[in-house]
Amino acid sequence: MKKDTLLKSTLILAAAALVARALGIFQRVPLDYLLNDLGNIYYNVANNIYLLLLIVATAGIPSAVSKMVSGRYAVGRVMEAQQVYRAAMLFGAAAGVIITIGLWVVAPFVADTILKEPEAASAIRAIAPSLLLFPMIAMMRGYFQGRQFMTAGGISQIVEQILRVFAAVIIAYALYSIDKTDQQGIASGASLGSVFGSIGAFAVMLYYARKLKVSDRLEPQIQKDTSKRLRLRTIYRELFNLSIPIVMTAITVQLLYTMDNFMIKSLTVGHYDAETINHWTAVYGMNAQSIAGIPIILAVALSQSIIPLISSAHAVGDSARVGHQASLAVRIALFSGMPVVLLLGIGAYSVNGLLFENATGSAVVAMLTLGTLFQIGMMVTNSILLGIGEPKKATMHAITGVLLKIVLSFALAPVFGVYGIIAGTTLCFIWALSFNILSLRKRSKFKLLGGRWIGFLSASGIVAAAIAFVEWAILAIGEGLPDKLAFFLSCAVMGGVLAVLYPALLVYMRVVTAEEVATYPRPVRRLLAPFMKLRSKSTAG
Repeated sequence: MKKDTLLKSTLILAAAALVARALGIFQRVPLDYLLNDLGNIYYNVANNIYLLLLIVATAGIPSAVSKMVSGRYAVGRVMEAQQVYRAAMLFGAAAGVIITIGLWVVAPFVADTILKEPEAASAIRAIAPSLLLFPMIAMMRGYFQGRQFMTAGGISQIVEQILRVFAAVIIAYALYSIDKTDQQGIASGASLGSVFGSIGAFAVMLYYARKLKVSDRLEPQIQKDTSKRLRLRTIYRELFNLSIPIVMTAITVQLLYTMDNFMIKSLTVGHYDAETINHWTAVYGMNAQSIAGIPIILAVALSQSIIPLISSAHAVGDSARVGHQASLAVRIALFSGMPVVLLLGIGAYSVNGLLFENATGSAVVAMLTLGTLFQIGMMVTNSILLGIGEPKKATMHAITGVLLKIVLSFALAPVFGVYGIIAGTTLCFIWALSFNILSLRKRSKFKLLGGRWIGFLSASGIVAAAIAFVEWAILAIGEGLPDKLAFFLSCAVMGGVLAVLYPALLVYMRVVTAEEVATYPRPVRRLLAPFMKLRSKSTAG
């Protein structure tokens, strides 16, 4: 088993996340037809609580494990890294049991008293057993990331989603066939799919753990192992000192989305009618979060793959490599995230109409999706700060951003409804990202684009205008066609224009230089090669 580079690790995790996201949308589409607005609310409530508790249950330890393992392997303390892994697995097993039983017991109270949706209790209970295995799965993924083997985590993620999606749809459809009016039962059946996903993911991680163990025996460490025996108390102290700041940053996005779901109802009651509020809640949870989750796929992959590389370089005092890897990671996130954000945000009407039952709520989808560019930057810079041993800085920036979001939501929601709440979330991302960048510049040789910002923003603006025009033109020309066909044609043409125009403008406006392209992976170099040749000819002419 060979170690993965930053770019290879990122591509592996991004590919896995892309497949997982596509399967997740595949799941949401049939569920959108099986569930009405109330059923969507029950399912989204259970799913958001599950995602939030999953982060809390693992307490940021997978990222801490990744950092601790990579740092120890970098300086030859292999046995200590193994002790860290065993301690993390022990914690994961205990956390899984406690959080599963606890959620099952308190589900009725949470649904009734806190969420004001008592019928959602059964959906929450249905999803609770999946938390039994996921903490251990998360610890194993953290260990493999620390060893710079990303394939195991990627494949387990794909298997998890395949089993989860198909189980959720099949169970929900079976219950729908029995009684289509039982939205509580259908939502619970859909929630139960996560249990099957957790079993599949755990089986994959066990397979790769055994494979890595055999590989380690065949390839013993060359350097002398300078490890010492660590007490569990010592390991957990270091783990929690790292993981508590990590969980505060990792939980930010899911916390904000969960808060938004609650705030849409609680802050708009009395200002808007109940039908509008229920519609906003359903569209935000089902449509907007699904589509807005697509642009962050590469950012999630980068956030995971950058930690062991930055930690290893930081452990041996290589500040030049730290700065290079950090700058490269943020540029990759920015260059790759912007076109996806523009396509899904500017073209939200067509994308939303194609994927879901109809295009209603597209303005909510567009606003939430456009804000994910700042979320991408926040996530990647959070991981870089963790890698250089400054997780508390990222935590402080995230907490102050959340507080700002809460204040803005209370002020804006009564006036602008769901759009005011989304604006508060976006400003939280901007706040945290801005202060993360300031911290990185003080502590490393971090450099992003320098004087290329004008060219990048100009290219992005031109692409945004082109996408908006293409969508308007295609939908106008295709008026009278079936809606799904018109939306498909619009998305296809917008994607084609983006694929040609965006890289051409980046090259033509010198946002991407020939020297930088030479460091990119071969597929990316091949993609940009024709544009680089055209620029060279135009310059020579």
